Amino acid sequence: MKWTDTHAHLYHEQFAEDRIAMVQRAIDAGVSYLFLPNIVEASIQPMLDLCDHFPHHCFPMMGLHPCDVKENYTEVLDRMKLEFTKRKYYGVGETGIDLYWDKTTLDIQIKSFETHVEWAKELNLPLIIHARDSFDEICEVLDRMHDERLRGIFHCFTGPLEQAHKVMSYQTFMMGLGGVLTFEKSGLAEVMKEVPIDYLVLETDAPFLAPKPYRGKRNESSYLPHIGARLAQAKNLTDQEVAAITTANAMKMFAM
Repeated sequence: MKWTDTHAHLYHEQFAEDRIAMVQRAIDAGVSYLFLPNIVEASIQPMLDLCDHFPHHCFPMMGLHPCDVKENYTEVLDRMKLEFTKRKYYGVGETGIDLYWDKTTLDIQIKSFETHVEWAKELNLPLIIHARDSFDEICEVLDRMHDERLRGIFHCFTGPLEQAHKVMSYQTFMMGLGGVLTFEKSGLAEVMKEVPIDYLVLETDAPFLAPKPYRGKRNESSYLPHIGARLAQAKNLTDQEVAAITTANAMKMFAM
């Protein structure tokens, strides 16, 4: 089986002591493709170093996380935009809007998100969306800016069926499912029973949101098959079928 982790922060400091071994564990577990979203300027070089170490398995993306959108965000974005001229990136993000931690920066978060949307359309790359307590605000931007050039992933999707239908209505967006899918009280598996698997990809968001049986511990990409197994159960499919379909979905999204 070949699995694909569409969203993992493997350059994070939590992996400082065992980073290379951790990525190798993922590869050994069948997680063959690992897509790394950027967060801030300081994370760019560690991300690229890891991708250079595993060029056939780790693939970088470029963007500014909404929690790190500050007053100087336009200058940061100008420098990040130049990164796309230096090497191949596979997506735009992690971007979006986060109203869980700070609502006071909503205006500039929206402006930053709009800039990322324009990048995705201009560069023909998928948009990686962080939507924490901000689904409606995200969709307000997409309703204005969506066209046939725009595609992407709603990272860490945990919403109700109504929100899943909204994502599917754009036709060019998918939902990234992570460790929350394995939490019984989340109800997410029940929602996914009603969502066509063509709209789904898998992710870990490592080192965050570890699935059962590792909940509460550091997450890593080798745990992705646990998420896939829960989706297989919800969709009445085999693990092999889920691995094949979600990997094919990811390859289509990332134009691999």
